[in-house]
Amino acid sequence: MKYVIIGNSAAGVGTVEGIRQIDKEGEITIITDENYHTYSRPLISYFLLGKTDEERMKYRDNDFYTKNNVKMINATAKEINAKAKQVILSSGEKIPYDKLMVATGSSAFVPPFEGLDSVKDKFTFMSLDDAKKLEISLAQDDRRVLIIGAGLIGLKCAEGILKRVNHITVLDLAPRILSSILDEGGAKIVQSHLESKNIEFKLSASVKKFEQNAAILESGEKIQFDVLVLAVGVRPNTALLKGIAKIDKGIEVNSKSETSAPDIYAAGDCTQTTDISCGQNKIMALLPNAYMQGECAGINMAGGEKKFENAIPMNAIGFFGLHMVTAGNYSGDVYAKTEGENYKRLFYGNNKLNGYILIGGVERAGIYTSLIRESKPLDTIDFKQVCEKPELIAFVR
Repeated sequence: MKYVIIGNSAAGVGTVEGIRQIDKEGEITIITDENYHTYSRPLISYFLLGKTDEERMKYRDNDFYTKNNVKMINATAKEINAKAKQVILSSGEKIPYDKLMVATGSSAFVPPFEGLDSVKDKFTFMSLDDAKKLEISLAQDDRRVLIIGAGLIGLKCAEGILKRVNHITVLDLAPRILSSILDEGGAKIVQSHLESKNIEFKLSASVKKFEQNAAILESGEKIQFDVLVLAVGVRPNTALLKGIAKIDKGIEVNSKSETSAPDIYAAGDCTQTTDISCGQNKIMALLPNAYMQGECAGINMAGGEKKFENAIPMNAIGFFGLHMVTAGNYSGDVYAKTEGENYKRLFYGNNKLNGYILIGGVERAGIYTSLIRESKPLDTIDFKQVCEKPELIAFVR
């Protein structure tokens, strides 16, 4: 059996380990356009911060590929010939497969700003190469940085480079930071924490055009900068399966991670899956989901039986020592508690926990996550007690 995997991140690694649970002998080939050992992308901000290095960023041990008998091809997959069952590389070389995994991830979305071409030092922040290029640009003293995007990527970038620069301004169209994962109250706490580190925010604001080292806002305000980081958002890399498999915003897969095309699977940020906390089919670009989905696919590719049916949106992240975990969706009734920077919101309805926001006190987040993933009926536990002290769930009926 010839297994080919396009992509070398969490979903690709999960696929390898899923295959090897069932098939110890089949040929596995990984095609990747990044010339690195598999690494954890969320750590690139800590790489710039000096809290980690390339060796410690590795997502698996050095012997991962040899131990699992994986052949690596450092190249760009240009096209898939589904009829001939071949992956065509940019060099023209054709790689045959029996089972194919598309784990192509996502790419930074760069809006078509007027005058963007006139900006010399501009970067995205999605990969280790991005971080290295940004690091070189920040080697000069007293650099002023403008980050477009106050989401997870933009704020992790700000944390990573703060000690290296003179000033950081973060701009976003939304009225609050981290608008996709925090409510208004939670966002205010995190914003105040970041502002105490001298990060400046301009919210409900947008760029009209760029003039070299200046951003002209729609309001007419002018922001001078030396370095521009574009962290507006991401787009799933679905192009390889265009015309081959069903694609909505992401590649559509079933609970076995199969696409609509025979013997082609997909996993990770390039796909959309069902969020069990709300029942919607959507993109959930999250590392844990990517790995579990890839492992599920690998098992099925090798002839086993596995389903991935408990995907939920979840984020665990921290900024300058303030940690937060969020999961699920924010519908229903709310249990609320705030003490200083400790912020807790539990959202529940229809006899189940729908989602939560924890800032500061995140130690028992896994208990709440399990309640969501398992759709645990709340009338089978003392939910009032669990809201206050989740660790006591072991003692309730």
